[in-house]
Amino acid sequence: MLLGPFCGKPACQFVNTTAGKGRGVCADAFMSRKTVLVTDVNAYPGHIACDGDTNSEIVCPLVLKVEDKDVPLGVFDLDCLALGGFTEEDKEGVQKITELLVGACDW
Repeated sequence: MLLGPFCGKPACQFVNTTAGKGRGVCADAFMSRKTVLVTDVNAYPGHIACDGDTNSEIVCPLVLKVEDKDVPLGVFDLDCLALGGFTEEDKEGVQKITELLVGACDW
């Protein structure tokens, strides 16, 4: 995956999605096609620290359904300075936002 529009400190420009699990939160969400909620990024195996001040993260894959197949398009990644900065309620909200985003775009 290549970095698209973002706001914040400089981020990773490329995320390896071919090496399997443990290549970072974004790659894990992309590959599994499931939202990953991390309460402590420093304890997450393979975490890639693009911003050393970040302590928690939520990454939701952007997935398009094409002929009964899930096609991963990218991820929606949110970071937080606080430990445990995101809840299950946040996860559900982000998933709804990404569903709207995928449905509203002409991929």
